[in-house]
Amino acid sequence: MFILCYIVNTLLVEPDYYSRYPPLGLMKLASLYRSYGNDIIYVRGLNNNINKKIRQINITSLFTYAWKPVHDAIDFYHNMFPEAEITVGGIYATLMPEHIQNAYPFVKVFKGLHPKAEEYLPSYDILKDVDKWKDWKKSIVFTSRGCIRNCPFCVVPKTEGKFRANENSILHLIHPDHKEVVIWDNNFLASPYAKKMLKEMLEHGIKPDFNQGLDARLMNEEIAGLLADLKPKTIHFAYDFVGERKAVQKTIDLLEKAGYKKRYIIFYMLYNFYDYRLNYGDTPEDFLIRLKDLMEWEASAYPMRYIPLNALEKNSFISPLWTPEQLEMIADARRVLGYGGAFVPYRGFVNKILDATNFEEAMELRPKKIKLKKEIIF
Repeated sequence: MFILCYIVNTLLVEPDYYSRYPPLGLMKLASLYRSYGNDIIYVRGLNNNINKKIRQINITSLFTYAWKPVHDAIDFYHNMFPEAEITVGGIYATLMPEHIQNAYPFVKVFKGLHPKAEEYLPSYDILKDVDKWKDWKKSIVFTSRGCIRNCPFCVVPKTEGKFRANENSILHLIHPDHKEVVIWDNNFLASPYAKKMLKEMLEHGIKPDFNQGLDARLMNEEIAGLLADLKPKTIHFAYDFVGERKAVQKTIDLLEKAGYKKRYIIFYMLYNFYDYRLNYGDTPEDFLIRLKDLMEWEASAYPMRYIPLNALEKNSFISPLWTPEQLEMIADARRVLGYGGAFVPYRGFVNKILDATNFEEAMELRPKKIKLKKEIIF
């Protein structure tokens, strides 16, 4: 008896939008499809140098405001391979599936996480054929999914659901050739295994990058000590509401006591948020209170402008509690007075913020009157 087998050529497409990190979802799909015996071709953007017949195409997506490159990819590869089955997944596909289906009825939309692909380690080798990622040398991992919080501005509840700790160790998730790991957990410290994994990384000389941010409300002396011993380049948290003040100050104090330099502690600061259902949002005055706190405590601030989860343009939303001019003032101050988009607690800037009597005065650009000595920390 003979069994007829054929190789399915699968095209994995990362649209040509801005991203600081390679497409983890596609790398996991590559591992899954390879387990089926498929031949994988990974491309970024629009590539007309594909000389194989493609039977299926998977296109990933990021935020909703980056939808145009996704549509460009659908148009381009459907025209190139009209008989191939096209599936679009990722954040935009999960949040706005109808926006894709209305434009492309023939496209399959995959919402949420792919349970089978989640079981596989990423295929980092596919990155070598794309110039943007060919020198990538870090492992990207999720040790948990979801979050114990339910912040009204956050995409995680919609894309990942309730919190679940999937792993009790981090070592098997790290590529053997990598000594750095990007931890993408949305609330790493909520895992009951967080301390164990921090100790594992310390024991094996693994450098972590908590770019997604850690939860200041879950910090304690032991965790602060482990983080300080790991010596990550920076440690990120969030200071989104004034009500988090005590937890933020405690976190900075604990890390300083453990020997970590405060200016390398970076707090994401949400602004321009407004929830029409709750009739609630932050204000410029609220932003200034939080910024004054961080400058007084000598930590760094990274302002993050709120963008609605279904926004089709990046910065089109303006909270009724903000004006376009006030939002532009933050953008200008980040460019002129900040470093890499962050407000760093060097003396001149700290004095400027602490002496300001209102938001406009704090964000005003006065290069002739203030000499700012910048410290390169990134």
